[in-house]
Amino acid sequence: MTHLAGADRLERAIRRATDSGRPALAAFLTAGFPERKGFADLLRTISDAAEVVEIGVPFSDPMADGVTIQESSRLALESGVTLGWILETVARARNSTPVVLMSYLNPLLARGLADFARQAAEVGVAGVIVPDLPYEECGPLRRALSGVGVALVQLVTPITPPERLRLLCAASDGFVYAVTTAGTTGGDTDSGGTLRGYLDRVRALSPVPVLAGFGIRSAGQVREIAGHADGIIVGSALIEVLRRGEDPAAFLRRLRDG
Repeated sequence: MTHLAGADRLERAIRRATDSGRPALAAFLTAGFPERKGFADLLRTISDAAEVVEIGVPFSDPMADGVTIQESSRLALESGVTLGWILETVARARNSTPVVLMSYLNPLLARGLADFARQAAEVGVAGVIVPDLPYEECGPLRRALSGVGVALVQLVTPITPPERLRLLCAASDGFVYAVTTAGTTGGDTDSGGTLRGYLDRVRALSPVPVLAGFGIRSAGQVREIAGHADGIIVGSALIEVLRRGEDPAAFLRRLRDG
């Protein structure tokens, strides 16, 4: 694993939370949702309530996403959200909270991996997650990102074989994204000893922090995960809060402090 500026920013932000005795919180937003106008302000609001902000790049075939994020992605695309607009908005809203872009591979290829990496670094993006890019095929993107100091975060799941789990943990920059279910985002997260044992295995292998995500929507789930991961990623539940017009910062505080 290379030592990257973006990875350092992510690790420091997560460690600050865990060192203070609380789980780190990564908040997922679909870019341009619930509306393009005001998204930069929303980004600043969420940045004040979370250690990491994950911005989803809308895509026409989001295979890893459940219904909630699929719908938010569709609406964002219909409103004209593009990868270029996202990078410009991140630049306008820049603050000290590290931003991670979650994108399927096609939008990055369409922009050009080298150009995307350079532009992402210029606007302050700390890391990138690409759920449909297998490790064996990530070399070109990894080289483009590492050349400008941007982290490439790897995902693992409860069914990742032990040797592959070791490989992915060693290869991940900034943090490991530990998917808590074998399904899509927004589904029910497993509970009890199975989930805790899985997270313990990931954490034992990972040289970087471990954040657990997919289907986390309650303070009880956060309490259950605390001590077995360094933090949590909340996505679909936050998108639902925004869709209902509720206060997203208050929701995130309840989720963590519950």
